[in-house]
This record gives sequence, C-alpha cells and structure tokens, in this order.
Amino acid sequence: MTAAVTLSIRRFDARDTDAVIALWQEAFPEYRDVTRPQRNPHLSIANKLATQPELFFVAVLGERIVGTVMGGYDGHRGWLYSLAVDESLRRHGIGTRLVAHVEEALTARGCPKLNLQILSAKTELRKFYEALGYRADEVISLGKRLGEVATSPA
Repeated sequence: MTAAVTLSIRRFDARDTDAVIALWQEAFPEYRDVTRPQRNPHLSIANKLATQPELFFVAVLGERIVGTVMGGYDGHRGWLYSLAVDESLRRHGIGTRLVAHVEEALTARGCPKLNLQILSAKTELRKFYEALGYRADEVISLGKRLGEVATSPA
C-alpha cells in the first residue's frame, strides 16, 4: 500500500457485488466450485442483504475493493464471516482493520462474544486470528444443511 492512497472501510453497496465476488473467488476457491451450491457468492450476498446488511463491510483502497468482512448478531453471540483481503495486499493490516471494524460494530450492539470458524487445515489463518486475541473454544461445531442445499456435498 502506498501512503498516497488511503484505505477506508464502509458498508457494502449493491454496486460492489461484482468486485466482491471476484475477491471472494480469489480468496475462497470453493466459491468457484459450481458443484457446491451452498458456496454460491451471489446467494451469500443476497442472504446478507436480507439479514443485517449493516454488518457487511468492504475495505476500499482508492476506488478498488480490497477486502470484505461480514458480522452477525443474534442477541446472544456475534459471528464473523467472509473476511477476505486481496492476495497482493495481505500483511498490510487490512484484515486486522476489517476485524476491528466489525468488532466495534458488534460491541456497539451489546454483543458480549464474537465467534468465527475456520477450516482446521488453514493453519496460517488460525495464526492470524490468534494474533488478534482469538482462541480455540473447547467445542465441537456441528452443522446441518437445510432447504435446497440439504443434499449438497459438504
């Protein structure tokens, strides 16, 4: 990142859709897998816009979207989702700023705890979150697909 261009974080706008999908397809290869309909980025965006759209943020450098993060809060716990940073700009603090931004938004809502899930094989990602103060909880994460994606492969 250059000092001349300032990074800003703002709410997602529908005009950001194509740029966000391109970023997600780079950051999350499973979003390119058409055999996994539960990983459809268009559906992910539509679902977030229907539920707490004010907790969907993008990082913008100049005019370019270079990061995303989503938050959610059910009144009991908060969740962090879809943290993505442009591969060419990683290790410049963008992910850290996005996490801090969503933490602040959830704290303002009275959220007492923020959870997130990562794939166990992503050890570098785990190190990133641990450096931000996140720790593994002694829990087992269970899941069940519902609706149209109920019969989709995991």
